[in-house]
This record gives sequence, C-alpha cells and structure tokens, in this order.
Amino acid sequence: MISTGDVKKGIIIELDGQLMKVLDWTHIKMARGSAQVRMKLQNVRKGDIVERTFQAGTRWPRARVEQRKVQYLYGDTDAYHFMDSETYDQFAVSARQIGEDARFLKEGTEVFVTSHEAEVLGVDLPVTVDLRVIRTEPGFAGDTATGARKAATVETGLVVQVPLFVNEGDMLRIDTRNGEYVTRLQ
Repeated sequence: MISTGDVKKGIIIELDGQLMKVLDWTHIKMARGSAQVRMKLQNVRKGDIVERTFQAGTRWPRARVEQRKVQYLYGDTDAYHFMDSETYDQFAVSARQIGEDARFLKEGTEVFVTSHEAEVLGVDLPVTVDLRVIRTEPGFAGDTATGARKAATVETGLVVQVPLFVNEGDMLRIDTRNGEYVTRLQ
C-alpha cells in the first residue's frame, strides 16, 4: 500500500480498478480543514489525464510493474516487434502504444518495456539514440557565423534541425525527450 505521504512522480497506483501514473502532485493545507493532496494522474492503458484531490493519509495499492530490457527487432504496419534480452522471447507491441517514439527506433536499439501482469504497458526509450543522416542539403563555408541550422533526415525518417556542418552519412546523437540534435559522432 502507498499513502499520500509516499507519493512521487512516476509511481503507478491502482485507483478505481485502473492503473494510474502520478504525473504531478501538490500538498495543500487549508486553514481550518485537513490537509489534502491534489494529483495529476494518467491512465496507463488509455492515456487519459485527470486531476483528483484526496485527503491526506489516503492509501492505495501500489501496482506491481516490472521493467525489462528488450531489443527492437523490426516494425510492420500495425506493430513493433521486440526480443527479451535474457530469454530471447519475441513479442509485439501495437503501434498505438509506441506512438511518436517510433521515430527513434532503429533495428538493434535496446529499450525498456514496462509490463503489469504480463500485459505490456509501454516502452521507455534511452535518453539519446545514435542515428545516421540519409538526406540533407550541403552547408557552405562562411554560413556558420549566425549559428544557422538546416533540416536533416535520419535513417528512421525523423527530420532534425542540425548545424550547417552536418553532412549525409554523419552519425548524430538525438535526444529522445525533445527530438533535438545533441552532437555529431566521429
């Protein structure tokens, strides 16, 4: 059981038969009333976000969620296929569950899969991924004084704004949290 005093961002609790992830919380103390906790919760299965207020001391069962390291194998029209790094079992995750994160997946990428009672809830990407540039316009000498940028398409189809010195074939490190260029690798 987890109480309002133990709540942290990222914890998954069972509330009204649903798995809810705590996105944010605030402790509120009224002058004459009892303390309350206002939480912003996301339904893990559906993605809905709600705000709820609870009395201090309220307790909920903590969801038993496990994470395991898996390797991305390939994607098809409606699913992405992964392999467990320890057991070599293969399984598919729906494209809806992956969502926009698919832009960062290339074959062989290691990610963490979150599951609850053998049901896959989602995929957690590493903070950065290394992707090769397949298409970009050439940069010209002298254009670097302004810190100008240009568009580059990487091997997964993601379009990233990069400095002018980046060329086709370069390997780039991309931040998966915001989809921005971090550095060029040698």
